Amino acid sequence: MQYISAPWRNAYVRTVHTMKGCVLCRAPKIGDDRKAHILFRGRTCFIVLNKYPYVPGHLMIAPFRHLAVFERSNERLSGELADLLKLSLRVLKKAYAPQGFNIGMNLGRSAGAGVVDHYHLHVVPRWTGDSNFMPIIGRAKVVLEDLDTTFSRLVPHFQRMGRKSR
Repeated sequence: MQYISAPWRNAYVRTVHTMKGCVLCRAPKIGDDRKAHILFRGRTCFIVLNKYPYVPGHLMIAPFRHLAVFERSNERLSGELADLLKLSLRVLKKAYAPQGFNIGMNLGRSAGAGVVDHYHLHVVPRWTGDSNFMPIIGRAKVVLEDLDTTFSRLVPHFQRMGRKSR
């Protein structure tokens, strides 16, 4: 069995509990989607870039409502979450041509959730050989593009393709 370490997330995971308020509730209220890195707004959910991405294009889909328990979601909310997942996959395939995806939720602190009380779905594009020695040996993560570049690369696709899916 292969074990994959993510020490670059250490600073975030250690400090997230001391932040005031919920980062996923705060982002849509900023009023500037570029600054908040919100790629797309649906009726009940939104798509936002992960501030600490594993790879370029790592995004999250979260409800606007502050909800900790996924199974308490109503059908409208969970249905839109699934629709935004489909949209995200189409956009990421077009913009980055990944060879695969990791998709999932970390529900609860023991499951690795950085934001414990507001569930969200991670969508991570993957390529063969996309992990490297830097996080293990150098205790640093090398991500090939910054969030503003990723935002600029993805948002036109979400705007165009999102209109088609409504």
